[in-house]
Amino acid sequence: MSSGVYDVAVIGAGAAGMMAAAVAGQRGLRVVLIDHASRLAEKIRISGGGRCNFTNIGAGPANFISQNPNFCRSALAGYTPRDFIDLVKRHGIAWHEKHKGQLFCDESSEQIIAMLQAECDAGRVKWKMPCTVQSISRASDHTKPPAADALSGANAPFVLDTSQGEIAAHQLVLATGGMAIPQLGATDFALGIARQFGLKVVEPRPALVPLTFDTEAWKPFATLSGVALDAEVSVRHQTEGKKKAATTFYEDLLFTHRGLSGPAILQISTFWNPGQPLQLNLAPGQDMEQLLLQAKSGNRQQLGTVLSGLWPKRLAEQWLQNAPNQGQQLDTVRMADAPDKLLRSLAHAIHNWTLTPSGTAGYKKAEVMRGGVDTRSLNQKTMEVKTVPGLYFIGEAVDVTGWLGGYNFQWAWASGAACGRALQQH
Repeated sequence: MSSGVYDVAVIGAGAAGMMAAAVAGQRGLRVVLIDHASRLAEKIRISGGGRCNFTNIGAGPANFISQNPNFCRSALAGYTPRDFIDLVKRHGIAWHEKHKGQLFCDESSEQIIAMLQAECDAGRVKWKMPCTVQSISRASDHTKPPAADALSGANAPFVLDTSQGEIAAHQLVLATGGMAIPQLGATDFALGIARQFGLKVVEPRPALVPLTFDTEAWKPFATLSGVALDAEVSVRHQTEGKKKAATTFYEDLLFTHRGLSGPAILQISTFWNPGQPLQLNLAPGQDMEQLLLQAKSGNRQQLGTVLSGLWPKRLAEQWLQNAPNQGQQLDTVRMADAPDKLLRSLAHAIHNWTLTPSGTAGYKKAEVMRGGVDTRSLNQKTMEVKTVPGLYFIGEAVDVTGWLGGYNFQWAWASGAACGRALQQH
C-alpha cells in the first residue's frame, strides 16, 4: 500500500480528533492525524487555568444545547465520564473534583495531552504536523485520480491536497473545532467543508463568552470592574407551546469595564440571543423585602451601609446611586426614613434587575462556538454524514454545545470515541 493512502484521515489533532484517531488506530486501522498547528492541542493546554477541566461527573444530555437536542444521547451514553476517568487513571494522572462535579488534573493539562498522544502512538497513528490541508475532494471527481488507483473498496476515497503532499483515505474525519479563540489557530475550516459537501450549518456564534453593553449605558457600572458576587441569571425563551420558559444559572458574576462576565454570564451566554434581555437576581436565596423592612425600625444607618453587609461595598454604593427605576440616589437615605414602598421597590429591583446586552466579547474571549454542522445530517451513533459515506464530523464543529465545567470536553471524548469505533478497515 502506498504511504500516502490510509484507512482514515483525521483533520484536527485536538481533543476529539486525538480520541477518534487513538480508538481507530488501536482497532488496527491505518490512521493519519493532520493538524496545521506547530504545537499540539493548545486549547487543552490552556483549559482550566492550565489544569484541564477534562470532564464533569454529571455530564448528560440535559447539559447541552442543540437544535436537535436528542442527538447527543447515544454518544454520551456510549462513552461516559467514568470511561474517561478510567483512562486518566490508567495513565497515572492524579485529579480532583472542584465545583459542581468539575474534574481537574492535580498538576498540569500537559498530562492530558501526553496521555492522548500516547494513546495515538499505541494505535500507530501517523502524525502530520504542521500540515495544512488546502483542498479536499473525492477521487471520483478526478479524471485521473492521483492516488485512487492504489485504493480498493466500494466507497470512493477522499483526496487531500496538503502542504506535505497528497493524502488519500477511505474515510475522512473533520475534528477541527469551531472559531473560538482564533489566536490559538481556530478557524471555520470544518464548516466550509460541510458546506462543500452540501450539509446545512446552524448559524455559528460565540458561546461561554462575556456579554457587553453600550458604552454610555454601562458607564455607571464600569467602575465596578473586578467586583464579583453570587447571582442568579436568567433568559426567557419561547417553548413549542408558545409559553415562555426560563433558563437560569446560579454562579459567580463578575463586573468588567465593558459588561458582565464570570461563570453565571458565561453559562447564560450560550442561551442568550441578540436583543434579548437578561434577568439578574443579585441576592439569590434571600428575601430582600423582608430583610429591608425588618431592618428599618429605629435604624439610623444609611441604606448603603446595610447593603454593604450583603454585597461588596463598591457594588452597594454604585447600585444605590444608579438603582433601576428609583428616580433618586438612595445611598445616603437612612433606613428609618425610607418609606416601606421604597424598600419594597428596591428589593424588587435587586431580585429582578433587567438589562439587555449589546453583544458578546466575541470569539477571542469565547471558550467555545455554539452552532455548527446540523446534526440532522449525521448518524447519531457514528457521527457519519448520512449523504456522504465515509465522511464524519465530531467535537465542537458539530451543533452540540455544552455548559461550562468540563461538558464540552466530554462531548469531544464521546463523539470521538463513537466515530473511532465506527470507522472501518479497508
